[in-house]
Amino acid sequence: MKLSIIIPTLNQEQDLHQCLNVMMRQSYDFYEVIVVDGGTKNFDINGLKNKFKNVKFISESDNGVYDAMNKGVTLASGEWLYFMGVDDSFYDVGVLESVDFYFRKKDIKLILGQIVYDLGGKDSYFVRKNKGLIRPKWSNEMWIKNTLHHQGAFYHKSNFEKEYYDMSYKILADYAFNLNLWKRRIPVVILDKKIASCGSKGMSKKYNYTLYKEDIILKTKASSILLTPLFVLFSVIKFCLNKSTRVSVPPRK
Repeated sequence: MKLSIIIPTLNQEQDLHQCLNVMMRQSYDFYEVIVVDGGTKNFDINGLKNKFKNVKFISESDNGVYDAMNKGVTLASGEWLYFMGVDDSFYDVGVLESVDFYFRKKDIKLILGQIVYDLGGKDSYFVRKNKGLIRPKWSNEMWIKNTLHHQGAFYHKSNFEKEYYDMSYKILADYAFNLNLWKRRIPVVILDKKIASCGSKGMSKKYNYTLYKEDIILKTKASSILLTPLFVLFSVIKFCLNKSTRVSVPPRK
């Protein structure tokens, strides 16, 4: 098994059906799908198992999305891991087949590609620019913001041997994890390819107090308390920019 696709979900059963239906159109066969539900009431797990016979399902209460993602990691049998939200989908049917070449390279630990946001509602300028296209960056810019998006990232499972997602963060545990990978300078390949189409309503797009508080804490933890004032300044600037550039955009047809 080359790839494990992990889908955390809660109270999104209808969207989950759509997500799985689209995923099954991939031209690539060497993957498994693990759905980790956080205890949705009346979750029709038997119906889902009958419809999607090759999908692993777990449904039980958890401590949030990162707890679900960590559970998925422990259940995964693939050498590579990919995390997908129920409002996300692969950009086209050949995405996984085109990435398979890099799955086979022993010296690569992280594969990064592009994502495209499905614009609609009140999206900030930073989501809307370039028509929602986001390109990953593997650079010191990671200290300013999370330049990796898990919908465009394939993680070698060995990245999780020493640490999982830190559940003390409710919104930015993936950022904290990615920043640690950057500090370790793990071997990375960046593809000039669109990996996923993504919803723009995720937790990290709400730009609330908790997000910026976590932003400051994780950067301080990864560096030095002496840099905290600088990280506070970064967060204030990002908060002001994100709030001032949010506009209403008609949903894409």
